[in-house]
Amino acid sequence: MKQVFFIDLDNTIYFTKPNEDVLMKGLYDLLEKQDLKLTDEQYVAAKAEMLRTPFLKVAEKYEFPKEVTDRLIDYLSNREVTKALIPSDDYHYIKSLKGRKFIVTAGFPKQQYSKVKMLGIADDFEDVQVVDVAVSNKKQAFLNLIEKFKLNTEDILIIGDDAESEIKYGLELGIETFLLDPENLHPNAKSTYIGKNLSQLRQAAGQ
Repeated sequence: MKQVFFIDLDNTIYFTKPNEDVLMKGLYDLLEKQDLKLTDEQYVAAKAEMLRTPFLKVAEKYEFPKEVTDRLIDYLSNREVTKALIPSDDYHYIKSLKGRKFIVTAGFPKQQYSKVKMLGIADDFEDVQVVDVAVSNKKQAFLNLIEKFKLNTEDILIIGDDAESEIKYGLELGIETFLLDPENLHPNAKSTYIGKNLSQLRQAAGQ
């Protein structure tokens, strides 16, 4: 039975799309004023990816000019979410898990911590780890948590929506994983468990 859970935040505990206006309006307004040197199609695609992928990865993929990237990083680094966010309809499956729960999320610390606060879920978790993808990754965050809290990898289940981040790194560490993939975005992904929703989460945890 799993007794420790490393859980992603964005598009796992809550979904960005239903909360898009609260999360993205300020960023979209700022983007409109920048010369990104993108086609209309690329711009639409980049905005869509920002709902699922850390900003720095999107900026690198679409080759945002450095001065634009720096300007947007400055904005995002100092931004806090100040309006209520809506947790996923499946969040009760996470809340009902018995054991120690940790959020491991990538992004800008002030912004990510404020999301946890505005979701009203802070008391459900023992700790929140925010990964700066410019200097580290979730694999290192997992190792830090394991060392800090003296955890046994056999007791851990990693839960998230990114096959190339938390799921990949979990498997590399020999930890079981649950990939949440409601839109079948990762049809060929490797994961111990895969679900379109979290209804099988407690079964995967052996609870």
